[in-house]
Amino acid sequence: MRKQILVMSALFVGMTVFGQKSELKTAEKAIKANDFTAALSAINSAESLIANADQKTKAKFYYLKGKALYKNGSGQIDYDKVGAAFNELIDYEKQTKSQKYSNEIAELINSLITNVATKASDDYEYAVETKEPADYIKAAKGFQQVYALSPKDTSFLDNAALVYYFGKDFETSKKLYEELLDLNYTGISTVYIATNKATGKEVTYNDKKSMDLQVKLGLAENPKVEQKDSRRESIFKNLALNYSELGDTDKALEIIAKGREEFPESYSLLIDEANLYYKMDNKDMFKEKLEEAININPTDPTLFYNVGVMNMEQKNTDEAIKYFEKAIELKPDYGDAYNNIGAAIIDKAEPIIEEMNNSLSDFAKYDRLQAQQLEIYKEAVPFYEKAYEFNGSNISVIQTLMGLYQNLDMTDKYNEIKAVYDSIKE
Repeated sequence: MRKQILVMSALFVGMTVFGQKSELKTAEKAIKANDFTAALSAINSAESLIANADQKTKAKFYYLKGKALYKNGSGQIDYDKVGAAFNELIDYEKQTKSQKYSNEIAELINSLITNVATKASDDYEYAVETKEPADYIKAAKGFQQVYALSPKDTSFLDNAALVYYFGKDFETSKKLYEELLDLNYTGISTVYIATNKATGKEVTYNDKKSMDLQVKLGLAENPKVEQKDSRRESIFKNLALNYSELGDTDKALEIIAKGREEFPESYSLLIDEANLYYKMDNKDMFKEKLEEAININPTDPTLFYNVGVMNMEQKNTDEAIKYFEKAIELKPDYGDAYNNIGAAIIDKAEPIIEEMNNSLSDFAKYDRLQAQQLEIYKEAVPFYEKAYEFNGSNISVIQTLMGLYQNLDMTDKYNEIKAVYDSIKE
């Protein structure tokens, strides 16, 4: 009985090998006849039998699978499947130290990469002109296809993630940025670029050898080598932006926190964190983060301005004025800062006006309080005039000046600014 079983087992193995080779021959003939549907059918039939195949048969299977999916470059190509099949072949032949099919496939992949990358770049340039989300997404898909063909070129995955964001496909952009973090991608790389003579456009090559060959053949010119800095900080930033756009602010803050652990001195991530707190209406944390940012970058007038605004909202008037003054020191034509100093000064009159309203029957007290009110208004005038000087179209500033001039009986100035107001309102 044992002998019979062994004979049957041997017969089964023989039938399996025969089945593999038969299906591969069918696939090969179908590919030559451009009948890719039949070729893929034969490949699918052989796939379940290929695990135990010999080295030569396995290599041929991977080769024919890639060719069947590639469809001679005609029609709709599933670049994810084509890239997976071709790269599976290349990896297998590296393991088995064979180059029977890899050289042919490598040339084909390089050609595909160049074509798809060029088209994706063209699509991106067009999207930049139109600003249409659908055009950005079309370009993003192209960059993603390049990555599918050549997973080692992770920068194309980075490009795809960013351009999906521009196209407002925040879900896909988020997934790709998470994949980049999982891959520990940094973006630090050497880039080889030359100008294609036929199109006049710059082309990026996988390596110096490929670039030099194109230049030597006279197909490209002006070769150059560029060093790219780390992109990892930007990946944390952009991933957080995607979560924010998707309404998950808590997750966005979590991503920013991870980014700041890795880049504790990052001014950009700190500002993003501050803006997220502002979006959550957490004004205290927003102000705290801006003050932290000032320590990192004490020459940014916008930071001082925004902290001033937060202090105004918290009724810390004198503190607010100090921050606005610092903003003006750094940016002398900062019209909004002048405007807000004027507003902060006027705020000081509020308790006086309230007391005046409670003293309508006490004429002497009322007149004394009104004199204090007008002194405050006089103090505010120069700042509003400066604000008007640097932003003459701000209707709010013009209206405030009209009110101040009228209260202070500055008739000539009132008439001048009233004429400006009337001309704007016409």
